[in-house]
Amino acid sequence: MTDETQTLRESMEYDVVIVGAGPAGLSAAIRLKQIDPEIQVVVLEKGSEVGAHILSGAVLDPSGLNRLIPDWKEKGAPVATEVTDDNFYVLGESGQMKVPNWPMPPLMNNHGNYIVSMGNVCRWLAEQAEELGVEVFPGMAASQIVWDGNRVKGVVAGEMGLNADGTPGPQYEPGMELHGKYVFIAEGVRGSLAKEIITRLNLSNGHEPQKFGLGMKEIWEVSPEKFKKGRVVHTMGWPLGKNAGGGSFIYHFEDNQVLVGFVVHLNYANPHLYPYMEFQRFKHHPMVAELLEGGKRVAYGARAISEGGWQSIPELSFEGGVLLGCSAGMVNVPRIKGNHNAMISGIEAAEAAAAALAEGREGDRLEAYDVAVRGGEIGKDLKRVRNVKPIWSKLGLWASLALGGFDMWVANLTGWNPLGTWKHGKTDAQATGKASDYEPIDYPKPDGKLSFDRLTNVSFAFTNHEESQPCHLKLKDASVPISVNLPEFAEPAQRYCPAGVYEVVEDGGDPRFVINFQNCVHCKTCDIKDPSQNINWTTPQGGDGPNYPNM
Repeated sequence: MTDETQTLRESMEYDVVIVGAGPAGLSAAIRLKQIDPEIQVVVLEKGSEVGAHILSGAVLDPSGLNRLIPDWKEKGAPVATEVTDDNFYVLGESGQMKVPNWPMPPLMNNHGNYIVSMGNVCRWLAEQAEELGVEVFPGMAASQIVWDGNRVKGVVAGEMGLNADGTPGPQYEPGMELHGKYVFIAEGVRGSLAKEIITRLNLSNGHEPQKFGLGMKEIWEVSPEKFKKGRVVHTMGWPLGKNAGGGSFIYHFEDNQVLVGFVVHLNYANPHLYPYMEFQRFKHHPMVAELLEGGKRVAYGARAISEGGWQSIPELSFEGGVLLGCSAGMVNVPRIKGNHNAMISGIEAAEAAAAALAEGREGDRLEAYDVAVRGGEIGKDLKRVRNVKPIWSKLGLWASLALGGFDMWVANLTGWNPLGTWKHGKTDAQATGKASDYEPIDYPKPDGKLSFDRLTNVSFAFTNHEESQPCHLKLKDASVPISVNLPEFAEPAQRYCPAGVYEVVEDGGDPRFVINFQNCVHCKTCDIKDPSQNINWTTPQGGDGPNYPNM
């Protein structure tokens, strides 16, 4: 980064500055303008366009959308494929067991939900925001916080043209400071600004550490006779088994397109585990292969998922701003849904900020937002399921289905969790075991038809980074990958990254750590899972990264 003492930037003043044009940030922007059209609102998006960095399953619970824009159907929202049937399977290597729907709590029912591309939903939300007068700036990466003591005063956005060593290049643009009476952080999972704010202001003190999964997704065009519009399939079990928690989703979307996804919980211990190859192996299961054979993969991407739930949500407000959606971790893990809570969090933050602005306040804590989230719809949604993830992590899949199911049922009926509140304990990085304690895993070679090597698949994420800029994946200590991670953990970055960013190569007989940052799809797994916590994910220049068409 450039020396801040030497960089003079212009500044712009807004009532509310929103970082991130995802469902949370855009919902906040829309709601602010609905309440008072005179509120000045700007939304900054690091992707080349709104939706370019959005990756989600996704089955959308429309409760947030209903509250935000009740006439969304009449306004043409790209939310049209209603779920027709729910299917749950536990897989073995060559077969499967269907889990009946009747023992599951009502909250697991997808009746009334929709299979969507959240990228396209966000593109539509951005249009609604702009019609209301919101300024939406894609290609504007918010790279730094502007602090005023412990108050978040604004952000620096749009810095471009740095040389690889961080000095200004011939096309250097310093960017601008965008100041807000309130700043909403809606970067999604493990955002770099949210991470800085949470750490500096100790917002996670008294709360459990956040937990994460890695979600990988492909879009397939399948044969018309195999396509069942509206069908939802979730699986657990093979190929992960006891190596890791996780599972899959298969959603029959529209136009013969099937959304195929695989989630690996990042608290796995065996550092030899290769999440991407687990996903590729999964597609060779007879049930999945039968669907995909003769089809064509048309897109690929990956993104971390927040899984800590109720216990892991930090303090949500701070002087000058709030954390929204997945920046705080509002995913309902057993439902595999968080977009509805992200949207509701944006609505609640907007209402708290609008009320404060109407009173002439600015730069203080919006404590009403904390109260609304924890005591409202989001809190109700997350409290009921709060023990499923920690039970799964501690006791395994079957205990989670039985004990977690019992706990959810009682909570659904009474609002009370009989198992109390289980703790998560370790971070996902701390959960990584020593390589010497585990056997390496032999993965089949991709066949190029159902399964693919990483670099081939990454080309279907359409990711791109200007190569002359500084590497946005910062090592705190450049020696650690080879001196610590390689001997102790077999350098798991080679495997946990779903885009092939990290390599250990032999250089004259000596191993060398290589970072191919051009491949990065902004999933944030390295920032989360590195056992030495030596990798710090920061934003590259605006517009760089994946260009997802309809994830």
